[in-house]
Amino acid sequence: MASRNSAALVIIKRKKISGDGRHHGGAWKVAYADFVTAMMAFFLMMWLLGATTEQQRRGVADYFSPVASVSPSGGGTNVLGGDSSFTQETMAHNGTGVAGGRDPTAMTEDQLQEAKAAVDKALTAFGGESMTMEARLRHVVTKVTDEGLTIEVFDLEDSPLFAADSAEPAPALREIVTMVAEILPMTCNGIAVNGHVRAYPAPLRHSPVWDLSAARAGAVRALLEADGLPQARLRRVVGHADRKPVAADPMAIRNNRVEIVLLRRDR
Repeated sequence: MASRNSAALVIIKRKKISGDGRHHGGAWKVAYADFVTAMMAFFLMMWLLGATTEQQRRGVADYFSPVASVSPSGGGTNVLGGDSSFTQETMAHNGTGVAGGRDPTAMTEDQLQEAKAAVDKALTAFGGESMTMEARLRHVVTKVTDEGLTIEVFDLEDSPLFAADSAEPAPALREIVTMVAEILPMTCNGIAVNGHVRAYPAPLRHSPVWDLSAARAGAVRALLEADGLPQARLRRVVGHADRKPVAADPMAIRNNRVEIVLLRRDR
């Protein structure tokens, strides 16, 4: 008995486990992942703001704008569609006129880009007609600017648009303007004509840049009207002298150019 009583007492302790025993505590990982994603989006947005132009940012803003723009796929013969006349009545009917807080004559960025694509396509078709027409198109570039869709026609070293230091159009310019005049009826925007010339040497006592640029813009206007452009579509004809060069050298011949602008706003 003594030996039996002196045996060590064994105690078994059981640990009570509550619940289903599955792993917990991972919710913070989901929250952290959301935070990292948000930070990446924030830094991407900041980078885009610094890397894009004002025009590009405006285009992005227009894309996400909740206000419906005029559809360019409506009826009619214009490249901008049936509602592209941008008259007060049409825009008011669509709910995007003055009552909607928008300029009734304003083109959206999408409409400008669509017009550019159509003009480029038409010019390319002209270039396919002959080697001469293709050579003429070396003078032409189209671009969307703050003013609108700009068709820029510029001098080449071997092919000037005007007789030297005058506003007398060369045959190349006459043919180019005829091409452009055939394209313009695809749109119904107001039109501006801008004349630009290269800088002249400083020692000149009477610089001709102002009179010459204005005269060349006027000559292009006259050619457009002779080729059938209605006078009512013209909004302004302006000579900018040598104040807006496109080449690094102000005296470069590339600065001799005329712009035919389909205006972003009809004014």
